[in-house]
Amino acid sequence: MLELTIDEPEALIKVSHALSSKVRIDILKLLNVRKMNINEIAEKLDLSVSTIASNIKVLENADIIATEIQPASRGTMKICSRNFEDVYMNLNLFMGKNDPKNYYQIDMPIGHYVNCDISPTCGLIGKTGIIKPADEPSIFFLPERMSAQLLWFRRGFVDYRFPMLLPPKAVIQSLQFSFELCSEAPRYDHDWPSDITVWINGVEIYTWTCPGDFGDRKGKLNPAWYPINHTQYGLLKTWKVDNSASYLDDVKVSSVNILDLKLGANKHVDLRIGIKQNAANVGGINLFGQELGDHAQDIVMRVIYELDE
Repeated sequence: MLELTIDEPEALIKVSHALSSKVRIDILKLLNVRKMNINEIAEKLDLSVSTIASNIKVLENADIIATEIQPASRGTMKICSRNFEDVYMNLNLFMGKNDPKNYYQIDMPIGHYVNCDISPTCGLIGKTGIIKPADEPSIFFLPERMSAQLLWFRRGFVDYRFPMLLPPKAVIQSLQFSFELCSEAPRYDHDWPSDITVWINGVEIYTWTCPGDFGDRKGKLNPAWYPINHTQYGLLKTWKVDNSASYLDDVKVSSVNILDLKLGANKHVDLRIGIKQNAANVGGINLFGQELGDHAQDIVMRVIYELDE
């Protein structure tokens, strides 16, 4: 997912311009199906190669698509592919220098779960390679798990516990978790739906159906040693609960609110990520750490609060 904020006006303008043309939207529709070269796109849209090339350049400059030069029967050809499944524009003054005055944030490495109950296929990748043996649930309790940068499983869950160290008079306005994840298919498969559920303090927040397991290109952060025929990247998703409801990427998904979570009962918050026993789509989970995939972050908990004077 391409994420932009109002604090990045140049990027917002560049992306908005790139998406303001029907020709460029039609190009993206074609690339949603498969990678294509410029001649193929021109033929499909019944437009000149020069017209397509100029529009491809606009999309490439906005980082919406990627291009690579490959050998052709006569010379070379430019192959085009989409960089992102989603474009998210946050127009609220919330990030960076415009952060709210009172907030509390914890970044939790994905290997620091406090409990798990998972079923194969499953595995862990650390900072230098796969932790062996693969498809053996017991490796999820090895000490090496603490440095994991990718974990995956077909069924089950992982539990995380976040300390909640707020000032004595803090009144919580919202609680959110964000992390990069996708489905878990053999090798990878972009059409592999998985019903992934998030619970906070034992309360079910929402079940999101991830569309697939992504491996058509190398993850932006993945090192040279990372396996090619393997999951490469996920989608960055944000679950948020405030005083009125719950949201996924700022879209309301349930009526669960802050009071339902009983946050004042303990000095910690429990997060569970998993596949329910009765899920319609048991497609597994890949969960990324800050050194693999597309997004340089672990699991981030962010609490916005006010001080009750």
